Amino acid sequence: MTFPARFPAPRAVLFDLDGTLADTAPDLAAAVNWLRTERGLDPTPYEILRPTASAGARGMIGAAFGLAPGDEGYEELRLAWFDRYQSAMAVHSTLFDGIGELLDGIAAAGMAWGIVTNKPERFTNPLVPQIGLAHAGCIVSGDTTPHPKPHPAPLLEGARRLNLEPSQCWYVGDDLRDIEAGRAAGMVTVACNWGYCGSIDPATWGADYQLDTPQHLLATLREVAQAVRVA
Repeated sequence: MTFPARFPAPRAVLFDLDGTLADTAPDLAAAVNWLRTERGLDPTPYEILRPTASAGARGMIGAAFGLAPGDEGYEELRLAWFDRYQSAMAVHSTLFDGIGELLDGIAAAGMAWGIVTNKPERFTNPLVPQIGLAHAGCIVSGDTTPHPKPHPAPLLEGARRLNLEPSQCWYVGDDLRDIEAGRAAGMVTVACNWGYCGSIDPATWGADYQLDTPQHLLATLREVAQAVRVA
């Protein structure tokens, strides 16, 4: 398969965490169903919760309780969900198939990689080493900068920590706000179809690439780098 060399070869690839590098939905869902059980409610089916996982508390509480930020009772549930999740973050969470090989391939090609997530530091910092991502070149959490995604500030901070220009980085995510943030930061954007992707078709996000597997992403990176070398 041939991919168009529409962009300069990247020097770094920045990734969203939940739904992009790691399948964390099982533990996110378990925490919100813990809240439902405590309240005498039946668990919300996992197939309903999983697509909302990239939206964190907003997605989980919305799917499980039908509440949104600003609604009565939402904030109480959000804080309780944080506590339940923090106590059991890495029970079933794991890297998606092919992510280890992808990261090894990126490093072998002489590129850096890092994590830029909206997950708060209280969760990111302990979770990342438990799921095998401690060797990231940078880790930027949702509260590292004053603004979370879709604001570009976290992505710009990631590039700064890698001592690179934003234009030298690609950003990979499974949510519309990932693509919006990457575009605002001046990075090449990749929508990963292997993630949660929510209820909006990734084909409508305006990403520079829409790819089905981590292997597909690695092939694209190599193809673009080769095309740039021979141009």
